[in-house]
Amino acid sequence: MSPPDNYPVERLIATLAVHRATIYTQKVFHSFVKGTVSKDDKSPVTIGDFGAQALVIAAIRHNFPDDEIIAEEESSLLRSNSDLCDQVWKLVSQISLPNGEEDSQLGGPLKSEDAMLDAIDSGKSAGGSTGRIWALDPIDGTLGFLRGGQYAVCLALIQDGEVVVAALGCPNLPIDKTARVINSESGRGDQSDDGLGVLFSAVAGHGASIRPLTGESGAEEQPIQMREPPSLSLATFCEGVESAHSSHNQQKAIAERLGIVAASVQLDSAAKYGVIARGSADIYLRLPRTLSYEEKIWDHAAGYLVVKEAGAEVTDAIGNRIDFGKGRTLVTNKGIVAAPRAIHGKVLEAVRAVRGI
Repeated sequence: MSPPDNYPVERLIATLAVHRATIYTQKVFHSFVKGTVSKDDKSPVTIGDFGAQALVIAAIRHNFPDDEIIAEEESSLLRSNSDLCDQVWKLVSQISLPNGEEDSQLGGPLKSEDAMLDAIDSGKSAGGSTGRIWALDPIDGTLGFLRGGQYAVCLALIQDGEVVVAALGCPNLPIDKTARVINSESGRGDQSDDGLGVLFSAVAGHGASIRPLTGESGAEEQPIQMREPPSLSLATFCEGVESAHSSHNQQKAIAERLGIVAASVQLDSAAKYGVIARGSADIYLRLPRTLSYEEKIWDHAAGYLVVKEAGAEVTDAIGNRIDFGKGRTLVTNKGIVAAPRAIHGKVLEAVRAVRGI
């Protein structure tokens, strides 16, 4: 079998597009967030989602016009609200990468409001198991974004049902993996941007890496690898802040069954994948509270590949492989279990026992 393609152009465009979108989301945060968690039509997260999606999709369309795209948003709200549309466009039209040559690789600035709206509406693919399909979440972790805690810009290329390229921008994760991660529940407070912001990337079969969001593309890029705790009792869980998204009680019971005594690291968004991929924690569990819930592929595709290429085994809570070729959701999977390969089996055994599988 020939070695897997390393997708150099796709990886470059994905990382540049995610970088540009994170610059936009940071600008939205500093311009509009005043401590509110409102979700009305003009909320900061609405402005952030639409603009970030437009910027990323425009870059994909410029470089890979024949590829399909699955994304969370569509533009009907902007088309029916000219004030909101103008507000988003004003911000989008000002965003560029610090390096002009890199920005030109993305097609340069969007040309008009119509171009912005058309880009947003290009994310309507139904998905599937054949062809090249990009999965985008422009802001994953709504409440983390509004609090000034953890959120992520997530982009992945899925080819014939397999995730092959990923870029994961985490503007509020510390560059130093040993530094304290901002607790989303406490909000941003007086936290400055200094020392924050990382961009993870991965290519199937070629490993995962990390670099600071500051600086030019590839600056200080380093390969990453999950750590293997010396024993399960010394491992650390990483879980969501919102109990509505994942069962904290079950996760606590699983930790007790494994003899884990350390408090879990609670974060919003796909930043959790990055945290365990670089060895700041060890195990990520997302256990849905209801069996009917279907995970969206844009929430997990990028993080899945980053952590897998960093040395994780990733399955659902039953033990099945994660199938990104069934449409816009992970319809055949229930939950997510990610852990170093050496201990994944024991973690999965505890998950199955606690959940009565």
